[in-house]
Amino acid sequence: MPALDKSDLIERARKIRMLALDVDGVLTDGRLYFDKHGNELKAFSTRDGLGIKALQHFDIEVALITARESQMVSDRAAQLGIERVYQGRENKRNAFAELLSETGMNASEVAYAGDDLIDVPVLDQVGLSVAPADAAAMVRERVHWVTTAAGGRGAVRELCDFILQARGLQEQLLKDILEA
Repeated sequence: MPALDKSDLIERARKIRMLALDVDGVLTDGRLYFDKHGNELKAFSTRDGLGIKALQHFDIEVALITARESQMVSDRAAQLGIERVYQGRENKRNAFAELLSETGMNASEVAYAGDDLIDVPVLDQVGLSVAPADAAAMVRERVHWVTTAAGGRGAVRELCDFILQARGLQEQLLKDILEA
């Protein structure tokens, strides 16, 4: 699927009611850290978190679909108020089907960001498919848009800002923040 021109991307982003995200390589830089006791550590961007909260402020739901299981992901999702979290889901197509069934949304109303081949079954279905700049080459070639930022380094924030901008909500967000 070739990348879309800016006007087509904006039109797709205007229709988005939900953002679904892979975790490792999208919300994180994809590296896994383990301490000497085998505890897993991940780094999440606070800017990505603020972008997610901004979408939620305008009732755009956010969901996570990840092949790995991690308490850190559960904790981060809870911090951000993300209720729909699908962990340990190597078959992301099935997890996405569950998400659509539970929410009653159409795939065209969902943006999905993924970075590797396991994400392709979902990327091929959604209204706006996105990959971070450092995603696998075969993934970057299939999506509607590739961010300039890498996974875990602002790619999610870039996508959130784009959705808000396409929907004409960035000025309202700033106004709401200033009035709070």
